[in-house]
Amino acid sequence: MFRRLPPFGGDQRAVAEIVNGIMDGKTNNTGSVTLATAGATTTTITDARIGVDSVVTLTPISMTASASYVPYGSFQDLSDQTIASTTTAYPMEFDTLDFALGMSVVDGSKIKVDYSGLYNFQFSSQFLNTSSQIQDISVWFSKNGVNIPNSNGEFTITERHGSIDGSLIATFNLFIELAKNDYVQINWRASNTSVSMEYIPAQTSPTRPATPSVILTVSYVSPNAFTTNLFADAFVSAITNGSATITHPANSVAGVTYDYVIVG
Repeated sequence: MFRRLPPFGGDQRAVAEIVNGIMDGKTNNTGSVTLATAGATTTTITDARIGVDSVVTLTPISMTASASYVPYGSFQDLSDQTIASTTTAYPMEFDTLDFALGMSVVDGSKIKVDYSGLYNFQFSSQFLNTSSQIQDISVWFSKNGVNIPNSNGEFTITERHGSIDGSLIATFNLFIELAKNDYVQINWRASNTSVSMEYIPAQTSPTRPATPSVILTVSYVSPNAFTTNLFADAFVSAITNGSATITHPANSVAGVTYDYVIVG
């Protein structure tokens, strides 16, 4: 830390050293702070140089601090998903998390986002048809329980032939504008209950991976009309003599470190 002069001043050498330091930009008003973890939403800076009228600014100095809160998600389901009615909408469910930051699965089927923005939802579903007739499938998106206009896709799946079930990979993507805490579901229906989304275990001859019944990836595209300071995730929300409170998203990532500057 750049040293201070005593209240009654100092000798010429000390004064010159401090004045030269100020001229070189070393104004003795900087520090660093690492955000608290374990889901904490606030972190306290304790620094005697902070006063009630100070302004404290933050600059990320670690990769996690500068890039952690660009949301993304990858989810899949490793089970069969069936329907009991041809006139009911069934949300696709997800039981396996591959990657996620700033979003989560709620109630098995709702993809909830922690940040406002425009998102790209891309899914692929493995459908099977055990009947001897060609069947139709509808897939569409809803936001907060309300169907998104013009988001439906229609698919036709072949019938069972010989001992082989009819199969189809249904896939498309959609940009969806979301506010914080909004959720999205992917819904489906079929013309016959013989149609299901099927999980296929790993196979041999040749060896090949298992087939999830559904895979979903979600990518953050850009801010939108709902977005407020998406990338200013950590900010100083309160200041007292000797301390400042940083408010930030619930943090479980180690090493989210900022430099700070105290002005005033």
